[in-house]
Amino acid sequence: MIYHLLFPLHKTISVFNVFRYITFRTIYASLTAFLICFLLGPWVIRKLSYMQIGQYIRDDGPETHHKKAGTPTMGGTLIIFSIIVSTLLWTNLTNYFVWIVLLVTAGYGAIGFIDDYLMQIKKQSKGLNVRNKFLLQTILAILTGILVYTVPDFSTRVTVPFFKNISPDLGWGYILFAAFVIIGTSNAVNITDGLDGLAIGPLIIASAAYMVFAYVAGHFKIANYLQINYVAGSGEIAVFCGAMAGSGLGFLWFNSYPAQIFMGDVGSLALGAAIGTVAVITKQEILLALVGGLFVIETLSVIFQVGFFKMTNGRRIFRMAPLHHHFELKGWAEPKVIVRFWIIAIALALISMSTLKLR
Repeated sequence: MIYHLLFPLHKTISVFNVFRYITFRTIYASLTAFLICFLLGPWVIRKLSYMQIGQYIRDDGPETHHKKAGTPTMGGTLIIFSIIVSTLLWTNLTNYFVWIVLLVTAGYGAIGFIDDYLMQIKKQSKGLNVRNKFLLQTILAILTGILVYTVPDFSTRVTVPFFKNISPDLGWGYILFAAFVIIGTSNAVNITDGLDGLAIGPLIIASAAYMVFAYVAGHFKIANYLQINYVAGSGEIAVFCGAMAGSGLGFLWFNSYPAQIFMGDVGSLALGAAIGTVAVITKQEILLALVGGLFVIETLSVIFQVGFFKMTNGRRIFRMAPLHHHFELKGWAEPKVIVRFWIIAIALALISMSTLKLR
């Protein structure tokens, strides 16, 4: 809205020409989202505490987590609110991709909200039925894939990191591929969200990485120089990524150890799906496995644990899955696990950035 209100004034007042630059608007989208979370955070925490919307701790988790019972949750509503408001303020609202990522963020946020609502308010221990949750995720992901697929001149080729000459064209199958990326990322972030600040830290890092990918993919000359897919209009998604990073920083202020609030499924499902959608739009889908490598590792730890348990009649690979619980039970303090996992996420993001030149 600010873009549409102030940029037209550049014809008479040259200083307003600054609003044409995506980099400028990305910076202020980040700051706006951060301030919304930072300023509204205390009020949201008090409100959730008053409504007795506290975190439910599973009995099969680490014993040290039982002290977290009752900590306000569903803080993801604050994150989503700050992202949407900031994006609406600073992006070019005529951009088709912006509305797609906002749809996905709000849609997956709604799915997570229903799940949290049933668990935290209606006190149904399992929340939304797993089958129904996956069905809703699938419907929304396929719809998103169709919306992206129908964009004129949008390439259905899949970019393979490090290889400039390998780019298979999936045709209409790209819709299913895009849906897989979105659903997989959404649930991977949800699995990782088990310690104070563990998920939001790597999400901030991934948002920052895709902020760069979105900008270069939407800039014809840079994309051509780096020999990556040029996606007309995708540069505006950098503003959305900036809003995600800023809101994540604002939320981390209250979510850092010891957490005053948790994001809940409403936050983890929405943010994961948003990152997945951005990866699809910027044509860096497979690279997401590296940028969000920590989420992949956490998810694989659960898959391997469950599979090995069933194949060996009760034996385990890890002391507990997801992987962060394994290190907790090995004696690592929670803050140590969190910070070391953040370091891994930063290293993976830096490696992913190098692929812009290594191809």
